[in-house]
Amino acid sequence: MNDRASTDLTPFVRRGVDARGVVTLTLDRPQAFNSLSEGMLAALQAELDAIAADDNVRAVVIAAGGKAFSAGHDLKEMRARPSQAYYEDLFARCAHMMLALQKLPVPVIARVQGIATAAGCQLVAACDLAVSSEDARFATPGVNIGLFCSTPMVALSRNVSRKHAMQMLLTGDLISAEDAARIGLVNEVVLPGEERAAALKLAQKIAGKSTAIVKIGKEAFYRQAEMSLADAYDYASRVMVENMLARDAEEGISAFIEKREPKWQDR
Repeated sequence: MNDRASTDLTPFVRRGVDARGVVTLTLDRPQAFNSLSEGMLAALQAELDAIAADDNVRAVVIAAGGKAFSAGHDLKEMRARPSQAYYEDLFARCAHMMLALQKLPVPVIARVQGIATAAGCQLVAACDLAVSSEDARFATPGVNIGLFCSTPMVALSRNVSRKHAMQMLLTGDLISAEDAARIGLVNEVVLPGEERAAALKLAQKIAGKSTAIVKIGKEAFYRQAEMSLADAYDYASRVMVENMLARDAEEGISAFIEKREPKWQDR
């Protein structure tokens, strides 16, 4: 790594947690537009691994310090080690981190301000939900420098329609937060400065649900999305059976019938 020792991961990502079990991970490399350097990837992976093993976490917000959310990979760092083996390892580790977001048993919300480009845009797309400031901008601009955004394409094309994805990938143009919401890349657009409160409100709303049921639902959502229609219905039906037998399903249904608030046991 160029900017910090590999053993010193915490400065790359600041971690905060509130009383509701919402963890906020803040990318903290503003001098480099929060680029996903080796250190940043390692720090994010370490935090996600810790969250996956922590039953007290109920939702995660990925945020960023400074003017940019993330400008993607650190091109200066990449150019300093121009070898096939290095590039293969770097992109494999980045893909592993992006997949870890999906595999977390709790939802992950991107809180976007400024620009989110290339792998930074990929990070937004890899999160389950996204809240954006009006002044945020999104792009997959690799084509402009002879480096097609092939890995960001994977997450992007699973969020937006093919034609919208292809337009972003082939032109490299920045799109507005409003356009990002229109094509399905983000869920909500708020006034500049209000994205923190909006993301936390959304996270806390989800944190109030049963974590056991949210876990079942998140895993099922991504698994069925890769199946044929018939296989998806077959799989989802089995999930519904499992869900109906869960303690919190029994409690939730009873609470609904009895017109009271449910008391989740997260099982």
